[in-house]
Amino acid sequence: MNLSNSKYSSFALVREMLETTEVVRKFDPAVAVPFAEQAKSKKGLFFTGEGSSRIFPAKRAMYDNLKWGGPLSIFTDGSTQAMEYKLNDLAVFGASNSGQTKEVIRLFMKLQEEKHDALFGLTANHGTKLASLTHASHVLNCGKEDAVAATKSVIEQGLFYDAVIRQMLDKCLCGFDELPEHIEKALTLEIDPGIVQAVSHADMIYFAGRNNGVVEELTLKTNEITRKKSDFLEGTYAVHGIEEVMDKNEVVIIVEPYASEEQKFMDCLVKGVGMKVIAISTRQTSFPTVIIPDGGKMASYVELAAGWNLLVDIGLALGIDLDKPVRARKIGNEFTL
Repeated sequence: MNLSNSKYSSFALVREMLETTEVVRKFDPAVAVPFAEQAKSKKGLFFTGEGSSRIFPAKRAMYDNLKWGGPLSIFTDGSTQAMEYKLNDLAVFGASNSGQTKEVIRLFMKLQEEKHDALFGLTANHGTKLASLTHASHVLNCGKEDAVAATKSVIEQGLFYDAVIRQMLDKCLCGFDELPEHIEKALTLEIDPGIVQAVSHADMIYFAGRNNGVVEELTLKTNEITRKKSDFLEGTYAVHGIEEVMDKNEVVIIVEPYASEEQKFMDCLVKGVGMKVIAISTRQTSFPTVIIPDGGKMASYVELAAGWNLLVDIGLALGIDLDKPVRARKIGNEFTL
């Protein structure tokens, strides 16, 4: 992506993606300190929300926690399902940029009635319904998003949760200082036109990789940005049965593939199905690869940014108006009295 090129600069979605670098640069991890201190009174954390406000921020936090040995109990689910849970022993964080998402509001109203004493909100607006139901709320500094697809807000939500759990575990936000530069490179690198063409011609786009929120979030963004059908294939699920119904007109995009599993993907999908497999990785893989900067302990943010870059090029190749989906809305399900 390049704002000096009118092909990109005319879209709010692209401008907001490229603003992510400055959003990260201005993020102050100290904003999470009071939330982390209050959350310590509980046995663990429950992150909820809908769509992009939950997928990447919550699952990335859970992934990192387990990589560190799982010292915290961290859970996530959508807010409607969460109404079936007993959450009194967990600090509950609800993320909703609008602060008006029906499912989140409904859950927090229920928890407030139950006298839950550790309810926290994460929004992009002041004076929201969600904030009125919490004991404390943080308002993002990323600014308004005009595009329907959430982008820069997702990264800031992820950083907020990241800062909360690192504060609770007394761990540094290692790699944070270099993150803006890595994200900028991932957003502006030139994608091989052959890769863009292969994916834009596919009937179905599968995303495969770790269950850390990156691949699942890119699956959602594929729907919103390219208007193509997509599916999230966790881990190595792509070679555990679904290949039976795949065909040569479909594509699998693997984010940072496990080197030990590359040959299996090659044999099963490329040779067996005849489909294309493409990678987003810090190294050249066995497949056509979008090579990205190594973000170290903050790698998931860089991977997500690179995925956005690829999806924008695909959307433009298909002649899509990136800012105006036909059915998707900025607030998926708005709370009304």
